[in-house]
Amino acid sequence: MDDLSKGILSQLLPVEKEIAAPTQSASGVDHWSPAVLLERAAYLRQIAKHGSGSAGETLNTFPHHAAMLSVRLRDGEAEVHQNFADLFYVLEGRAILITGGTVVGAKNTGPGETRGASVEGGARQELRVGDLAHVPAGVPHQMLVPGEQSFVSFVLKIQEQE
Repeated sequence: MDDLSKGILSQLLPVEKEIAAPTQSASGVDHWSPAVLLERAAYLRQIAKHGSGSAGETLNTFPHHAAMLSVRLRDGEAEVHQNFADLFYVLEGRAILITGGTVVGAKNTGPGETRGASVEGGARQELRVGDLAHVPAGVPHQMLVPGEQSFVSFVLKIQEQE
């Protein structure tokens, strides 16, 4: 995000709060409460509202996975990650997850990453609060958000291939 965009957002949004650090035990276990995640999601929702319709952030990275928070106000692009699985845990709202099929208008956006306009011929599943969905590496997928709703999920990006 460039300085002009940051300046505009700073006028539109409340002061950004640092996300509470995860509670970490002596054994290195991280913990984020639902309350902390939803508080942070409220801030991300404002960024999504005044931006592209989605916003997210990486909460922590680990050797073979990353913990992320994602907010969508609109349909997402079709995606394929050759090396990473996505594990979605729904915190708020609902969405349709399309998996399989083919990516329409597929474009390589980086090493092992493909994006496109939509997924054609995939299976549809509704995701609701409390649902957990695992999309293996290499599987096309897309999130569709109905109407004027928001969809908040905790996402684990898990390295399956090297």
